[in-house]
Amino acid sequence: MIVTKAQRQILFALGEFYKQLNQPLEAKPVQLRTSKVVFITFLLHSGIVAKQERALYKNLEMLEQKRLITYENRMIRFTNAGIFILKKIDKEIEEFLKIKQFFSEKLSLKKEFQTVMELRKR
Repeated sequence: MIVTKAQRQILFALGEFYKQLNQPLEAKPVQLRTSKVVFITFLLHSGIVAKQERALYKNLEMLEQKRLITYENRMIRFTNAGIFILKKIDKEIEEFLKIKQFFSEKLSLKKEFQTVMELRKR
């Protein structure tokens, strides 16, 4: 199944939203859910997503058509396929973060590396 970059971003944002929303309740047998309207409003006010409101609605509709999310009583819920894709995205991001952390730690050491300084071409 092909999931576009924009759809992956929305899926990831929803996953992170739910992680933070439910973090205080991890030890409890309950989970919080949100509606499409509340989630989109939150994204629009965050300033993180540069999409228009209608584009966010369309992306959520496409995620529903691809059966990655579903709605129960107007609340967004991940399907098993959606959770699978979300885990793949998390794993991919984790790999990039490990690379970033590795270089920030190794290059911050006071060792000298063989480097060449070059003027940028304009």
